[in-house]
Amino acid sequence: MTIGVGDKIPSSTVTVMGSDGPTPKTTDEIFSGKKVVMFAVPGAFTPTCSAKHLPGFVEAAGEIKAKGVDTIACLSVNDPFVMGAWGKDQNTGDKVLMLADGSAAFTQALDTVLDLTERGLGVRSRRYSMIVDDGVVSQINLEEGGGFEVSDASTILKQL
Repeated sequence: MTIGVGDKIPSSTVTVMGSDGPTPKTTDEIFSGKKVVMFAVPGAFTPTCSAKHLPGFVEAAGEIKAKGVDTIACLSVNDPFVMGAWGKDQNTGDKVLMLADGSAAFTQALDTVLDLTERGLGVRSRRYSMIVDDGVVSQINLEEGGGFEVSDASTILKQL
């Protein structure tokens, strides 16, 4: 069943691109004892993700963090090198933590898989955003199909 409000974030490991290369991070490290806004995209460098979704969170990062959010994280089923390059391309700096879920293990644990195999893109993540308080989901905004209607930064700002 897809992760929902009141559910605990499952234990998993994702990867971030650090100054010394790919660095594993556990979900406990990311979510425990913190208020986190996480959003997921079907793919780095894809049109909607690069033109609207990620830039919206980069632009609103100050407002979001001013509402008590410790971390804003972007998740995609891509490798850490791609996520690191995309973060640089989008000037995320320290505003958005770029999380690589290269094998889709975390995405599968959340049950947010988007299978685009028939389109040659493999297994990806559905587009969504959520607010997580100390490892427990307090808000989730799942998109249907390829939509970009409810998972944007302005929706999260209203929910905080």
